Amino acid sequence: MDVPHGRPHAPGIPSVPGDAPPLLELRRVTKSYQPEGDAPPLTVLRDASLLVRQGESVAIIGPSGSGKSTLLNVIGTLDRPDSGEVLLEGDSLAGLDDNALAALRRERIGFVFQSHHLLPHCTVLENVLVPLLAGKSRADDAAVARAMALLERVGLGARTNHLPGRLSGGERQRVAVVRALVHNPSLLLADEPTGALDSASAREVGRLLSEVHARDGVTLVVVTHSRELAAGLGRVLEMRDGALVPA
Repeated sequence: MDVPHGRPHAPGIPSVPGDAPPLLELRRVTKSYQPEGDAPPLTVLRDASLLVRQGESVAIIGPSGSGKSTLLNVIGTLDRPDSGEVLLEGDSLAGLDDNALAALRRERIGFVFQSHHLLPHCTVLENVLVPLLAGKSRADDAAVARAMALLERVGLGARTNHLPGRLSGGERQRVAVVRALVHNPSLLLADEPTGALDSASAREVGRLLSEVHARDGVTLVVVTHSRELAAGLGRVLEMRDGALVPA
């Protein structure tokens, strides 16, 4: 298996079939937090290693408190590891400052969270365009056209001028998926994207994520408690004792 820049793989990286280039790699990542008071540091990630190839879909499962969300935050550059290395498309993120990491998130990573985080006083279309407004006064015509096309694809073409309060939970989460895709990211991260939905809406959003992966070829990493959602993805890993192991 080839590694960017000729460096050896960290021990414990799950094997990945195929010859697509690596898009994401974690090498022996650790992360601890200091609780309040005199309690000892809480180690959440212990030498966590992962390789995800371009175009893969990966589910990460595990009980609450196992470190799944922390892992996703480290992958998405929302948090920095204490040690180890994160690489995106062969580039190490270790030396990037906060501004560079923010630019990387805007350009190359899409996020879907358990709560949709839509702005209640903005329309569906305006919410979708929010990621494109950083550093700009307005989204250009091409961006609006892409947003409209994506909303049409997920069955919300007639809802573009509606406020989130007029949408169902499943519809709001579909808007959140479109918002994560509008800037055409190379990596889509989803943290419990169906956790707050009823079973029918959860299946709908799960199908949408699978369709987005299959149709657009976006690399997808999903943290989930749902075995049903995980089973629809290409590979399933489990967080166990702060590390990733095959499920």
